[in-house]
Amino acid sequence: MNDLEAKQLIKATLSEQRYEHSLRVKETAEILAARYEAPIDKVILASLLHDYAKGQTRDQLKAQIIDYNLSRDLLDYHHELWHGPVAAEIFRDKYGLEDEAVLQAIRYHTTGRAEMELVEIIVFVADYIEPGRTIPGVEEVRKLAQDNIYLAAREAQRNTIIYLLKKNAIIHPDSFLAYNKWTNKIQGGF
Repeated sequence: MNDLEAKQLIKATLSEQRYEHSLRVKETAEILAARYEAPIDKVILASLLHDYAKGQTRDQLKAQIIDYNLSRDLLDYHHELWHGPVAAEIFRDKYGLEDEAVLQAIRYHTTGRAEMELVEIIVFVADYIEPGRTIPGVEEVRKLAQDNIYLAAREAQRNTIIYLLKKNAIIHPDSFLAYNKWTNKIQGGF
């Protein structure tokens, strides 16, 4: 699948607002990929497709979690986390996408994970800092992303964890594991 096909697919599936968000994530991710010498084609594809399943209902997502035999533990967490893993499976199953870097970036763009590769980290950060975002702390993460993608990812994850803690929300363990891994990297000097 190329980026033109991906754009057509998400245009037909997503709301106009979500489609525009995906385009901004793609533009942001493309800049980061060039900055950090990541495979731009993989970053573009993953960033365009990351929210593919976002418009599905909770019941649709739940059914696909079961049908694709994804971890039932996922159902214990907020349904906003379900669309990434479901979309990754849809692209593998229905569209024959086999590139693990792209699939993992789609799967973990909401929670992060400890062993994220560069493509995943770039999509994760780009989703957080795209120009349409106005969330508290986003400007600091944008600045960090210019110099150190790991610092940016850690700060984005930290901000998200703090936000969820303040809401007394359940936090997916992958988010904590990613935060800890990136903190270790930072303390170890990469």
